[in-house]
Amino acid sequence: MDRLFAFSGAFLAAIAVSLGAFGAHALKARLSPADLATFEIGARYQMYHALALFIVAWALTRWPSNLLNASGWLFILGITIFSGSLYLLAVSGQRWLGAVTPLGGLSLIIGWVMLAYGILRA
Repeated sequence: MDRLFAFSGAFLAAIAVSLGAFGAHALKARLSPADLATFEIGARYQMYHALALFIVAWALTRWPSNLLNASGWLFILGITIFSGSLYLLAVSGQRWLGAVTPLGGLSLIIGWVMLAYGILRA
């Protein structure tokens, strides 16, 4: 499982950099400053949590546990929902997607709590 989370972290980090560059260059002329900021927040949080997946992968090599596995999956889910909804909201203008974003944020928060608790219990 540690390799899966390390791979996912690297892959999602590469996507975050790519989307960040895409937003800064290709979307700059097409999106409002507010929508561009929303898109950038999605890329930033995706990068933070891609790096968090490396922490999970490392922690699993030291203290294998279901809590740490759950943390990794929650980060992947959170990135998908939180960042994904922000990307879609920014480029589509569909404001209802803003109602979905907090579910991804909650997943990220619970992922951090489970990571901390999993390490503490080890």
